[in-house]
Amino acid sequence: MASTIPWARVRQAGEKLTTPLHPDDYLSLLNPLWSQRELRGRVEKVVPETDDAATLVIRPGWGWRFDHKPGQYVGIGIQVDGKFQWRSYSISSPPKRSGRHIAITVRAMPEGQISGHLVKGLATGTIVRLAKPEGDFVLPDPPPAKMLFLVGGSGVTPVMSMLRTLDRRGTLPDVVMHYSSPTPERMIFRDEIDALQAKHDDFEFIRLHTDTEGMLDLADATKGLDGFCSDWRDRETYACGPGPMLDAISEFFENQDASDRLHLERFTLQLGGDGGEGGNLTFRNSNKTIEADGATTVLEAGEKAGVGMPYGCRMGICHTCTVTMVEGKVRDLRNGDEYDQKNEQVQTCVTAAVGDCTFDI
Repeated sequence: MASTIPWARVRQAGEKLTTPLHPDDYLSLLNPLWSQRELRGRVEKVVPETDDAATLVIRPGWGWRFDHKPGQYVGIGIQVDGKFQWRSYSISSPPKRSGRHIAITVRAMPEGQISGHLVKGLATGTIVRLAKPEGDFVLPDPPPAKMLFLVGGSGVTPVMSMLRTLDRRGTLPDVVMHYSSPTPERMIFRDEIDALQAKHDDFEFIRLHTDTEGMLDLADATKGLDGFCSDWRDRETYACGPGPMLDAISEFFENQDASDRLHLERFTLQLGGDGGEGGNLTFRNSNKTIEADGATTVLEAGEKAGVGMPYGCRMGICHTCTVTMVEGKVRDLRNGDEYDQKNEQVQTCVTAAVGDCTFDI
């Protein structure tokens, strides 16, 4: 019987043999997934879902734990034109402690350089960087007895992880799912969701093709929420999709005094605060300086300058992007609050410069 290789001892012994290089450098040469310095993954398959969407099956390397919660997202970094670019995508696969792969499902956006590359140009075998799963839009354990999913477009991806988890456990409760998509052909996971409906008597799948039927109007007397899910007030509602759709859902639930039963997941950051004044941003450890206007976040400016900026959700939630501002002033684009204390930690994905700033990165 093959014995288990004691990698911890191999690394310790390797310290004496590989100075001045770290043994991690040599193990990474043998297998890039063995790095302990950063989480990595290898793209095993790219599976087309629609003409503009694909599922990336990724095998994570050393240090990954297959215990994410259904509905969470993961950061993925890929090298484009010599620079690592990071984005966050929902994990569409269910968690499996004995698993070897995770999956993210990406839709190529017209303005999305990274999403288009992932869907159309990423080669099998590509090594990517990974960030640990994050996010609070998750399936409770145990799940609610009655659930309502309101999804649009690629907003189906975190919900798909929830549905697959419930199906795998054999615990799918009373679920109504309303899915808005421009056309049937652009409806990601359409056939799989149809199969779940055929398999589970308590699962109802409702489609809305917005190109021909119009947008979802929850207040409509016949086609609205009371029409397709009359007991929605008794359900926990999970909504994910385009910003305008989520704004309308949030307003409806607030007007109905039912916001406490609504759970939202936004893929884009809502920046409602006034912009900064802009200025010269200096990243002193990287020895790079760039001029940015008041609508450009510190994170975006750093990436344009070629600085390896840390980031996670890019939405001001996970705090992965936080760096030290040595001097200067920034404004929070969400609410207009300003911060000018020296050596203060600032979230680069939601702040813009108010004058010249220096950052410790």
